[in-house]
Amino acid sequence: MTSLGGQFSAKRLADSPFTIRTEVLGLGESRGALRRMNDILETLVRRMDVLARLENASESRRAEDSMHFTLDSLQSGSLMEKIQAIAQNVSDIAVKVDQILRNSLLRGKVLEGQRDLCDIPRDPRYPDCSGKVEWMRSRWTSDPCYAFYGVDGTECSFLMYLSEVEWFCPVLPWRNQSLNSFSKTRTKKQAAFRTELSSLLDLMGTGKDSLIFMKKRLRRLEAQWLLAARRLEAKMQRTPNEQKQILVHIGFLTEESGDVFSPRVLKGGPLGEMVQWADILAALYVLGHSLKITVSVKELQSFLGVPPGRGNCPLTEPLNFDLIYTDYHGMQQMKQHMGLSFRKYRCRLRVVDTFGTEPAYNHEEYATLHGYRTNWGYWNLHPKQFMTMFPHTPDNSFMGFVTDELNETERQQVSLNKVRNMAVVYGKEAAMWKLQGKEKFLSVLHKYMEVHGTVYFETQRPPEVPAFVKNHGLLPQQDLQQLLKKAKLFIGFGFPYEGPAPLEAVANGCVFLQPRFNPPHSSLNHEFFRGKPTSREVSSQHPYMEMTIGRPHVITVDFNNTQEFEAAIKSIMRTKVDPYLPYEFTSEGMLQRLHAYIQHQEFCSPPLPFPIPLNTSQLPLPSSLVLINHTHLVWPSNEPAPPTWPPVSAMQVWLSAEGESCTGACWKHDLVCEPTYFSLINQRRFLEQLGAQCDSTESVMSHLYPAVSPQVRECYLQREPLLFSCSGQNTKFRRLCPCRDYYRGQVALCKDCS
Repeated sequence: MTSLGGQFSAKRLADSPFTIRTEVLGLGESRGALRRMNDILETLVRRMDVLARLENASESRRAEDSMHFTLDSLQSGSLMEKIQAIAQNVSDIAVKVDQILRNSLLRGKVLEGQRDLCDIPRDPRYPDCSGKVEWMRSRWTSDPCYAFYGVDGTECSFLMYLSEVEWFCPVLPWRNQSLNSFSKTRTKKQAAFRTELSSLLDLMGTGKDSLIFMKKRLRRLEAQWLLAARRLEAKMQRTPNEQKQILVHIGFLTEESGDVFSPRVLKGGPLGEMVQWADILAALYVLGHSLKITVSVKELQSFLGVPPGRGNCPLTEPLNFDLIYTDYHGMQQMKQHMGLSFRKYRCRLRVVDTFGTEPAYNHEEYATLHGYRTNWGYWNLHPKQFMTMFPHTPDNSFMGFVTDELNETERQQVSLNKVRNMAVVYGKEAAMWKLQGKEKFLSVLHKYMEVHGTVYFETQRPPEVPAFVKNHGLLPQQDLQQLLKKAKLFIGFGFPYEGPAPLEAVANGCVFLQPRFNPPHSSLNHEFFRGKPTSREVSSQHPYMEMTIGRPHVITVDFNNTQEFEAAIKSIMRTKVDPYLPYEFTSEGMLQRLHAYIQHQEFCSPPLPFPIPLNTSQLPLPSSLVLINHTHLVWPSNEPAPPTWPPVSAMQVWLSAEGESCTGACWKHDLVCEPTYFSLINQRRFLEQLGAQCDSTESVMSHLYPAVSPQVRECYLQREPLLFSCSGQNTKFRRLCPCRDYYRGQVALCKDCS
C-alpha cells in the first residue's frame, strides 16, 4: 500500500517529471530518491483539499505551457482523481526503480560469468535454505512483497531475498553486504521527567469517544501526575536513564478489531481498559520517553515500515522502536502484517492483558497437547511480557492504573461529610441489575440505607432498577467522585470483575461490600472466563480488594446468607473508615513501577544458560543454598550473585504443600512468587535440601515442575523455560517455589529492586 492507499503496479510508465536515471543511481542513492518521492506523495495528500476547492476557479484558466506540473495544466474531470492518479504513477515508478536497481547488480554479475554462484549453498548452519528456495520457485508470486524486494523468478533473486531480507540462506559471496545496511545509528538521549501533558494530548489523535474520554482523564489528573514526577525524581537522585523509542498501539480501539468500546463510552459501557491505557500513556510520557501512538492499522503499518503486499515479508528497515505496548488485538494485527519480523521483534512487545495469561496457555505446543484451550493464548512470549490490571498473576508483570488522590485537607473533609446511611450501587448498565435474587439483599440494604445508582438511561428509567433506588443516571467522573465522597457504602452485585471503581470508592472513604463466590468462578465453570488464557479461580468480585486491602475497607460476604449480609451492613454503618489508597495505585507508584520495568526487564538478550549445568564457570551458582530454620533456602551472602532482576538477595525458596500452587505457597509466608528465579533453582539438590526424597529424577515439560511426588519419591525438573509457572497445582506434587520479599504497597518490586 502507498500512503494514498493504492496498490503498487508493475506496469512501465512513460517519462514523467519524477523519472530517475537508473544507470547513474546506486542502491543507497535510490533509497534517498524513494524517500523524496514519498515526501512528494505526502505533500500531494496535504494539498488535495486545497486544490479541490480551487478546481472550479481554475476551470477557465487553462495553461499554455503543458510541460509544467501546475494546477493550470489539469484538463477536465475531477482534479482529485487526477492527483491521485499521478500519485499512483509515482508509487509505480518507486517500485520499478527499486526492482531495477536490485536486479541490475544481479544481471551484471551474471554477465561476468558468475551464474554458478547462484547455486543453492550447502551450509549446515542454514538447513532450511534449499526448502525455502523450492518454496520460492512455486510461490514467489503469491504476495507482491516478494517483487517489492527484487524477487523476479531467478535463482539469484531467491537467494538474495532469503539471505538479505530473510535469514534462511547464507549471503552470496559476491554480494556487497554494505549495500543493504539501512539501519540508522540513533543518537542516544537521556530521559528527563516532563512537566506538561499537552504534547501528549496532541499525539493521541481525535475522532473517537474513547479518545475523548482518555484525554479528559489526562487533563483532570495532569497536576497529580506532575507532582508525582517531581517526587519520584527527587528520590531517584537524577540517576541517568536512556530515553526509549516507544510505539503504543491500542489494538482494541482499531476499526479492524470492531472497536465495540467507543460507541458505549457515553452509554455506561466498560471504561476500565481506557482508564488503564490513558494512565499508561501518561506514565510513559511523564517518564520522558519518545512516543508514537496509533489506533489504526494503517498508521501501525506506516510506523513499522510494512512493505506492500499481504504481510508475508519482513519489514523494510530494522525496527526503530525499543518497546511496543499493545494488547491482544494489536499483537494479532502485528503478526498479520510483519511477516518474519514479528518473530524477530516480539521480545520487544509489552502486552496489556486485564485478566492475565498463564504459562500453560502461552506455550502453544504444551497448551495444544494438554487441552489448555483459549481464544487468546499460544503466543510463546516470555510470560512477564503480559501486563495485568491488578497483581493477581505473578507469572505476568503488574501494570496497574492510578486513582484520584486526596490531599490531607481533602481526606479530613471527606471524613467529616460522610453520610453513614448512604449506599451507592456498582453497576452503570441496566443489565448488571438483572441479578437473580437481588431483591432479597437489596430490601435488607434499603431497610438501613438510602440506595443510590448511576445507571445509564436515555428517556425512561430502567425497569431493572427498583423504585426505591435514587438513580442519578450516568455521571461524569468528577460528579461520581463527589457522590463517593458522601457515601458510606459502595456495593457490588458480583459483576463486573476486577474493575477500577471499587478502588476509587475506597480511596474516597467508602467501604466496598462484595459477594463471595462459592465455588470460585473460573474458566472451568463460568461463561465470562471461558476462553481466557488463565485457570485462576476468582473467589469474589474483586480478589485484590478482598485479599490485599481487606477489612475494614473491604468486606466480602455470602449475599445469599441474609443474616451475614445484614450483620455486615450494621457493622459498616457504625465503623469509621478513612480514605485509603495503596501506593501502587498512586501516580508515583505507577511511575516507579513502570520505570523499573523499562530499566530492568530485558527479554531480547540471551537468557541464562538452560538447563544450568552442574559445573559451570559461566554462572556463579553455589553448590548449595543456605537452609534457614529447616524451612526454606536463601542465596549465600558470601557468594557472587548472577545477573538477574529481581536480584537474588530477595529470594527465598520454599516447598509447597501437596495440591498447592507456588502463588499460594509464597503468599502464605507473606511473600510473592517470582518466576525469574526458577531457572536458578531447577535442580535436584535444592529439592533434597528441603527434605524431598528423590529415588529418581526426570526432566519433563510441565508447568508444575520442578516438584516432587512424595508418594512415589520421584523428582521432576522443568525442561521448557517458558513453562516455569507460579500458577498450577496438583494433589500429587509438592512444588519447589521461588519466592521474594516485596515493598508494602508496591508488590511488583522487591526491597532491593531499585
